[in-house]
Amino acid sequence: MLSSKSPSFVHDISSRELNKELVPDYSKSGSVSVEHEGEESPPLAVSYCKKSKNCHVLAVSDESGYVSLFDTRREFPSYASCQENAGKARICEWMAHQNAIFDVCWIRDDTNLLTASGDQTIKVWDVQEKKCTGVLTGHTGSVKSLYSHPTNSDLLVSGSRDESFAIWDLRCKTSFNNRSGRACISSTVMVKGAHLSPQAKRVKRRKGGSMSITSIVYLRDEVSIATGGAVDSIVKIWDSRNLKIPITQTCPHLKSSYEKGRNLHGITSLSQDLSGMFLAASCMDHRIYLYNVFQLEKGPIETFTGCQIDSFFVKSAISPDAAHILSGSSDGKAYLWQVKKPNMDPISLTNHDGEVTAVDWSVSEVGKIASSSDDFTVCIWNIQSKYNSRTRAPSSIRRNVMAPPSNERGDLVMNEKMNLPRDSDNISDELLQIQSHSPITIPEIGTPEANKIKSLSCSDSNGIFDTPEAIKSPSSVLNPPSSLKRKTIRDYFVAA
Repeated sequence: MLSSKSPSFVHDISSRELNKELVPDYSKSGSVSVEHEGEESPPLAVSYCKKSKNCHVLAVSDESGYVSLFDTRREFPSYASCQENAGKARICEWMAHQNAIFDVCWIRDDTNLLTASGDQTIKVWDVQEKKCTGVLTGHTGSVKSLYSHPTNSDLLVSGSRDESFAIWDLRCKTSFNNRSGRACISSTVMVKGAHLSPQAKRVKRRKGGSMSITSIVYLRDEVSIATGGAVDSIVKIWDSRNLKIPITQTCPHLKSSYEKGRNLHGITSLSQDLSGMFLAASCMDHRIYLYNVFQLEKGPIETFTGCQIDSFFVKSAISPDAAHILSGSSDGKAYLWQVKKPNMDPISLTNHDGEVTAVDWSVSEVGKIASSSDDFTVCIWNIQSKYNSRTRAPSSIRRNVMAPPSNERGDLVMNEKMNLPRDSDNISDELLQIQSHSPITIPEIGTPEANKIKSLSCSDSNGIFDTPEAIKSPSSVLNPPSSLKRKTIRDYFVAA
């Protein structure tokens, strides 16, 4: 961990105890500018590498179609400008698309990067070579969101402005574009009109609203998918093996009707913690809702307020340990909440001069976060939390936030195996220079068995996935072998 006494590219957030509570504040500024050949470009997405060896590497995509990789462990004089910082911290950059890149996603032990663009495609990049190895085609609108499968990085999901989401398998048969010579991959399955409803259609006609899929998450049970859209605040859960209808859905106001207009605020982003138990949804009503994925029928378990969400570019992210929620804001600040204290005012991180948009947490370097802004900069912060002896660990906080009823505890008890994944080769020689000194162990939590709820059959796909690609795809969740057919989140919800 970098010393708080040294001038650093990292913003150091110290903490102090007041009335036996954690009250963080912060000092020092350090940021990098996002520009290419002297021309500034607003960043749209940020993502830390997932493996501990590369955890200091941050990918940034922007409106001009560039991807930039920054080394966030670089140190700089306190007087250095954003441009000087960028020059020293930038590992490499390349133009990935001729259009804006709305989302990025690391896969294959950080050796490949996925980019989702306004040109309606997703590209697969060999990071070390900065070479495109595949183009995913099929969406007819800007691709707004990406998410990789929790354990199989050949599988991914995407959400688009064309009102659909798609599942992709990078092992499927490819065709070659004669003009570009690049391998093109079609989606294994695409669900159109995923967030359409009679009420939503009326809203769209009346307001000219979009039915865009703004955010998508592959849940930790490895077969369920969560989606959020621009038309309302409803979160839908889908079983990737049978996508006829969502298996369940939830929203902030379960008892409210559409006529009251309480659920007509679109979702800007979805995020989940490492355990997969919690799902955070940021909405255009300036609130962030926290859900327990095993008790979605109860609605949000906590609500966080204080930020200003005026556009779909403003995102939020729950921390890997589910202890904090970080969000951008249209007022030029980033906000940080403690999950166990949702009623406390959030900590505001003030260093940007424009709308704060994308945010991300480092998985391996505890407390390191990133924020991007319309002021053409990306800031890195380091939260150095100090808890007193009476403060509980994050794991106990998670259990306390949503303890199941006593008659359900037998079904929901999960055995955590603390197991740090093996790291593979780094993406470049530059990334090998620094190793992680404070990795966190990642709990591997299996889906609990539901003894009192009858398991729903997931084998009836009625030909939806009867494509050569899906049938031949090895170990695909779309056509899993019998040994992989197990209970998932779907088993907690009664069929409609």
